[in-house]
Amino acid sequence: MSESQLIEYKESWRDEYLKWICGFANAQGGTLYIGKRDDGSVCGVSDSKKLMEDIPNKVRDALGLIVDVDLLSENGLDVIKITVDENPYPVNYKGEYHYRTGSTKQLLQGSALTNFLLKKTGKKWDSVPLENVSVDDLDKESFDIFHREAIRSGRMSKDDLKLSNMELLEKLNLLDGTLMKRAAVLLFHRNPEKWITGSFVKIGFFETDADLRYQDEVHGSLVIQADRVIDLLYTKYLTAEISYDNITRIEHYPFPKDAIREAIFNALIHQDFSVGVPVQISVYKDKLYISNDCVFPEDWTADTLIQKHRSLPHNPDIAYTFYRAGFIESWGRGIEKICTLCKEYGIPAPEYNVHCNDIMMLFKTRVPVNVPVNVPVNVPVNERQKQILLSIKENPRITALQLSQKLDVTDKTIKRDLQYLKVNKIIEHVGPDKTGHWEVKE
Repeated sequence: MSESQLIEYKESWRDEYLKWICGFANAQGGTLYIGKRDDGSVCGVSDSKKLMEDIPNKVRDALGLIVDVDLLSENGLDVIKITVDENPYPVNYKGEYHYRTGSTKQLLQGSALTNFLLKKTGKKWDSVPLENVSVDDLDKESFDIFHREAIRSGRMSKDDLKLSNMELLEKLNLLDGTLMKRAAVLLFHRNPEKWITGSFVKIGFFETDADLRYQDEVHGSLVIQADRVIDLLYTKYLTAEISYDNITRIEHYPFPKDAIREAIFNALIHQDFSVGVPVQISVYKDKLYISNDCVFPEDWTADTLIQKHRSLPHNPDIAYTFYRAGFIESWGRGIEKICTLCKEYGIPAPEYNVHCNDIMMLFKTRVPVNVPVNVPVNVPVNERQKQILLSIKENPRITALQLSQKLDVTDKTIKRDLQYLKVNKIIEHVGPDKTGHWEVKE
């Protein structure tokens, strides 16, 4: 049996292996074998009797733990088995906190240590109370935006909001006794950076990865950031294709606004604010990145994100307030919603790059398709509809179901596009519904 999350082998005992026992206790528990090589083969220990007496005492004195120490005999050689249970409280060795992950031991420091201690004490980072801040210090505009959006979304009624600001904070579970939680300050204070470094959004436009053309920073409460980041992106950073339907001006942006909004709001509520690094949005002509530091649930991968999963927000108090304002979905449906919106818009679903301490979403525009047809200049045709026209040129008898499968969008979306193209006299269906064919009008 090889080394794993729960098993570690050592050929002989050294007192520094108390760190490994500390790491097991702070994680899921595990077993440390003394007298085995890294590959699990037995080499035995010669001083087993003395170690059977010394190890339990050293573990107790250095870590405050009681562990099971057993003497085994394998191939005629002595092996010591030390069984460590997961400890409900943080365990330190000489002031250091060690943690078992995979088949390695890590020394916890910085934000990783902070989040570990909070987890062990049953608290979330955003639920920690802050002193020297009162409800009178909070921002009226932020409360006004919350009221407006909560009513518009239907998540709260006007009667629900006939409360003082203090009563609203209590209703949103943003108070710890008489003190405000970090979440309350982040959500409603005009300058949360006074307490929490890096709690803003940075946006930049890049010609290439090394060529930053211009940038902006959006500061203020998270409610204000949520209200303003999207407008800034779509008025300054993203360029729309302009077309006209008679005298009506039509703007088609490279990315669906609802999908980008959901992605940015998700980045804000899952942000690991303890790191002190802002949410970052990098805009290019043909792609857009959204990145944020995060504490990922153990064993999660990029594949886990795009599958059906539970909602596990890193900042549940912030997430709940965003939900009540109508900013986000609940039940872990946000990513599913983003992917669906992108497909219906005719662009690929976003790509996720998950690292140990951050996550990055990549949105790409669809590669333009040169459709060999003449389309009236006053009729806007999006990239998905161009794909439909090209598919019809290749196979005039293609069905709506076949188009839906080929372009990976819903049947309802295809039927809506076909109707649009027919109404605008770009295509025509000739013959009976089941046996006829499509013609692209030249």
